[in-house]
Amino acid sequence: MRIEISGLTKAYGQKVFALDGLDLVVPTGMFGLLGANGAGKTTLMRILAGILRPSSGQVTVGGHDMGTGTGRTAVQRTLGYLPQDLGVYPDLTARQFLDYVALLKGMDDRSVRRRRVGELLEVVALTAHADRRLRGFSGGMRQRVGIAQALLADPQLLIVDEPTAGLDPEERIRFRTLLSQFADRRTVLLSTHIVDDIAQTCREVAVLAKGKLIFRGTVDELTRRAEGRVWSVVTDGPPPAEGTVVSALPHENGMRYRIVSPTAPSPQAQPVEPGLEDGYLATAGR
Repeated sequence: MRIEISGLTKAYGQKVFALDGLDLVVPTGMFGLLGANGAGKTTLMRILAGILRPSSGQVTVGGHDMGTGTGRTAVQRTLGYLPQDLGVYPDLTARQFLDYVALLKGMDDRSVRRRRVGELLEVVALTAHADRRLRGFSGGMRQRVGIAQALLADPQLLIVDEPTAGLDPEERIRFRTLLSQFADRRTVLLSTHIVDDIAQTCREVAVLAKGKLIFRGTVDELTRRAEGRVWSVVTDGPPPAEGTVVSALPHENGMRYRIVSPTAPSPQAQPVEPGLEDGYLATAGR
């Protein structure tokens, strides 16, 4: 399901712009949306989900104009949405919660609803915990319930906003794998500030900063943005003042710093091959 965004603006008051003249095309498949907190990612997700109205601009999803009530309704029928903070009822079991959400989505046939809930509990590996109350679930388990509720209607567009924030490494890997599996037949828009989530799941990515699009291309192209701008510096003193420190590791001669900088940050700096995080920092820092 192709998404086309043109001149999209969302303003709060006279001077605060969450989105500022955004132009973006999102194809079918897995697509990453990367940016710092406050970059405008969640605002964009809420507009695409039909929850928030833009101040100006046009959004078309699968040929449907989101500026019309008919268009928003048509998109929402084919939409699965996992917001940054999914509210759940802690006294319900996972099965009861999914059954309740299925009812809200218009799945009135009880047998069909039960079968679909059972299928999704198996898909997200929660069958053994289906009758446990949600209050006892870990963060990762709640996120898996969240992805299950987003998939109840077999959506053609799946929007997930910061899905791995706060998860432990094992749950993060499991969740990323789950998302990748769903992208085969649908559009999955993954919004995050965690660079590794994009590196492990997406081929194409857009980078937002202060409501503006500052990059659109492949993950490899974003990585190449940092070529000739990544340095390794070993020192027993403080890090060089120039550039952005990406990592600091103990070294027999002090500390080894990985630094993104347009020029060598010190006479001892040695160039190194860039990674995606370097490319993101080089782009966001321009």
